[in-house]
Amino acid sequence: MKCLVLGGGGFMGSHLSKALLEQGHAVRIFERPNLKPVQVLPDGKDLEWVEGDFLNEEDMIRAVAGCPIIFHLISTTLPKSSNDNPVYDVESNLVGTLHMLEAARKAGVRKVLFASSGGTVYGIPREVPITESHPTDPVCAYGVSKLAIEKYLHLYHTLHGLDYCALRIGNPYGEGQRPAASQGAVAVFLNQALNNEVVEIWGDGTVTRDFIYVGDVTSAFLKAMTYSGEHRVFNVGAGEGRSLNQLFGAIESLVGRPVARRYLPARGFDVPTNILDIARARAFLDWQPETPFHDGLMRTFKWLENRKRHPETRGE
Repeated sequence: MKCLVLGGGGFMGSHLSKALLEQGHAVRIFERPNLKPVQVLPDGKDLEWVEGDFLNEEDMIRAVAGCPIIFHLISTTLPKSSNDNPVYDVESNLVGTLHMLEAARKAGVRKVLFASSGGTVYGIPREVPITESHPTDPVCAYGVSKLAIEKYLHLYHTLHGLDYCALRIGNPYGEGQRPAASQGAVAVFLNQALNNEVVEIWGDGTVTRDFIYVGDVTSAFLKAMTYSGEHRVFNVGAGEGRSLNQLFGAIESLVGRPVARRYLPARGFDVPTNILDIARARAFLDWQPETPFHDGLMRTFKWLENRKRHPETRGE
């Protein structure tokens, strides 16, 4: 079948697009103009690249046409930047998604799979691990927009029968995670260590996150694509937590030398801990993470090393 991957040239999107092609699906990637993909995708008739503006209704109509499955991985903000301009966060993420959903409804799209945020939609946890039924009280605009998109997906399912799954992803990391874009602590810390820079840690380093390898996120999307049960929201994480200090220690072990660190004031939008309960995904998607943290960390490090040696390959 033909799948549309919104944001298919980015970090998670390129891994997903490659996996879909390997499974024999045709893939249409929608990206902003002149973006270079973060990794090489196989050429062939099954891959179509479409450029456009996520906020443009005509571009969305053109993008969704003929694609019964849509993977929505576009996000124009990050948790740390979203609170600086919540209006832009709504205008660029939520409004763009509504244009897409309208186009999808009119085109007869069968299912939308959305990359939500298990790291931000719950806010400060009342208990860990966090289940999907945990209260949702985000402390950053990024999480509010992700949650609002989930609600609109539910609305379109109720009113128009548009099927969907929202994957509340923990803290993804892996090859293609660009440190300059500040997409995640793993890539940023690894890159700073690789370049003999001082690693900057927010707060006292006890902030704990659920780091999930991007390949495992991809497999969750593939499982959700064919799922037809009653659940619509799934946590996707490793199901275990690591503090920033523990991440730093793992990086020092990987590079085989001490790395300088500097502790900065804590950020208001950083919740103290976030560990996802992934029992629902295990039970209903028949999914679980397969990549040990050290293996995923090593793969990310090797990708960053190669990127440093061959800067012309950077997808920035």
